[in-house]
Amino acid sequence: MGNKSNKNRVVYSTNPNFTEDSDQDEQETLAPSNQLLEVHLDKKNRGGKIAVVVKNFVGTDDDLKDLGKSLKASCGVGGSAKEGEIIIQGDKRDKVMELLSKKGYKTKRVGS
Repeated sequence: MGNKSNKNRVVYSTNPNFTEDSDQDEQETLAPSNQLLEVHLDKKNRGGKIAVVVKNFVGTDDDLKDLGKSLKASCGVGGSAKEGEIIIQGDKRDKVMELLSKKGYKTKRVGS
């Protein structure tokens, strides 16, 4: 009945020089001009609703959430930003690609 998500967590160490690196999964955010973001139109697993999914963002969770918040506000819709993906509700792919290009990101349209 253990929690498998904390399997690699250190509970106690006898090493006097030990420091727990809590941000080991966190990456530095690449400059927008160095990123190629894939913009997908997703129709599956959403209860019949359409969503735009932006993938391949390289950076911190805070930067991902800030970009997601900016896109949601500009499109006037809801969505989420987690696990390296930004999900924007509705068929707003062209607008999302335009907004990302204005911010300096390279974009690639994926899917039909």
